[in-house]
Amino acid sequence: MDRVQGQVGESALRVRNAACRGGTYPLGCYCGACGIRPADVRRARRERVVMRTRLMSLVALAGAASAICAAPAAAAVSDQDTMFVRSIHEGNLAEIAAGNDAQQHAATTCVKTVGSVLVRDHSKLDTGLKALAGKLGTELSATPTAAQQQDLDSVRARAGTAYDSAWLKVQDDAHVGALALIDKEISSGRNTEVRAAAKAARPVVAMHLAMVRGGTCHTSKDPGTVRAGTGGYLAAPTPDTDTYRTLGAVSLAVGGLLAAIGAACMVRSRRRTAKKR
Repeated sequence: MDRVQGQVGESALRVRNAACRGGTYPLGCYCGACGIRPADVRRARRERVVMRTRLMSLVALAGAASAICAAPAAAAVSDQDTMFVRSIHEGNLAEIAAGNDAQQHAATTCVKTVGSVLVRDHSKLDTGLKALAGKLGTELSATPTAAQQQDLDSVRARAGTAYDSAWLKVQDDAHVGALALIDKEISSGRNTEVRAAAKAARPVVAMHLAMVRGGTCHTSKDPGTVRAGTGGYLAAPTPDTDTYRTLGAVSLAVGGLLAAIGAACMVRSRRRTAKKR
């Protein structure tokens, strides 16, 4: 009988110790039977949760940081970008002045109409361009260039004689030059926002060129509405590869931050649950 009781006692001790190690904490397991206290085990569990959460947060933030570093720097501005912004702004000023002058001195309705279109579109384009220049810290001129002003004066001097043909010739040359600047910026500009402004302006300038090409007036080329902007701002260009890469990087960064916040909330919830126990 004593032998049977001894076997039963040893078996019960093994079961109790195994249960203690498994975390079920049978009564008395902390008093020397297994050498582990329930409070110590709970604290170890909480520490493991905290360490695992911290690791998850670090991994998420590291991934976001890597994605951001891999994205192209939109703020980098080259000399070409700066020259483009200044040149197009001066061109806008010249076109607005020429359009206003045509409405006063042109002999034909067609040239007067084209002049009003230039004022409308270049005013919108320049509003967006000035906002971009302010963001980039690029100083802009308050007047057209000396050469552009000379052309304006030369055409104005022909008022009442050959004004319309002279005006159309100057506008033809001006828009051909503007398109060349725009295409150069699109192909080799560094700053993504400046390139986007060039892409938004190109169809507008191309439409203006079609209206005066060859020194002949064509009001039928004006669609009435152009992608020159809304509320004085540049219209959104078609996203290019750089834009998609930037958006992807920002999405990863936001995802990493959300993961960190969610992990922190999970830790707090588990701590509250542990305290209730």
